[in-house]
Amino acid sequence: MTNSQIKNYLEENQMDEVLEIIKEAEAGELEELELVESLGLLQDKKLNEEVLQLLQSEGVNIIYISAEE
Repeated sequence: MTNSQIKNYLEENQMDEVLEIIKEAEAGELEELELVESLGLLQDKKLNEEVLQLLQSEGVNIIYISAEE
């Protein structure tokens, strides 16, 4: 998926929180994002990978933490 397709899909499915994270990344306001690796950002694994790649392309450092933290 292209970045536009990802954002369109998120808009159509009212995933506003994820869209806000992407907007912050595009504006240079988000340097890093901490995620529990076993949970990810989204339930859909393919979409999760696409969004994380988009964020990384915008310079966001993804930091994985354990579920215990």
